[in-house]
Amino acid sequence: MKTLIICFSYHHKNTAKIAAALAGPLSAEVKAPAEVDVNGLSEYDLVGFGSGIYFGKLAKILLEFADKLPQATAKKAFIFSTSGRQGNGPKFHKQLIEKLQSKGYTVVDQFNCAGVDTFGVLKIVGGTNKGRPNEDDLKQAETFAKNLSQSAKV
Repeated sequence: MKTLIICFSYHHKNTAKIAAALAGPLSAEVKAPAEVDVNGLSEYDLVGFGSGIYFGKLAKILLEFADKLPQATAKKAFIFSTSGRQGNGPKFHKQLIEKLQSKGYTVVDQFNCAGVDTFGVLKIVGGTNKGRPNEDDLKQAETFAKNLSQSAKV
């Protein structure tokens, strides 16, 4: 199964750490949206889309990338993110899921974990979720990827 992970990770590189953990079990390439030719995605069996969460949404650059995707037929995708508020993955991912589905993608699974957050006033106190994603988060990401690669969904 040929897999590509498209990841935008900016402030603390939280999401890049998760992308790297996902990439191993999936034998996937990891690229930033700017490095990907949308017309070349047809060569991949599975495409992962990930970013940090900013004001309750995935990164604007990732959402704009999804807008540029050509129509696909039965293309499989997964979404992952890191956020200051963990556990809201499905809520945070909703906009991207809708965009991907409108382009012919099936979102087979989602992953979200906590990431250090130093936005605004949180910066004064050193942030929240210090040290996240941690070793447990990375192991959970690896397990998620192994399940993706072994699942009948993919």
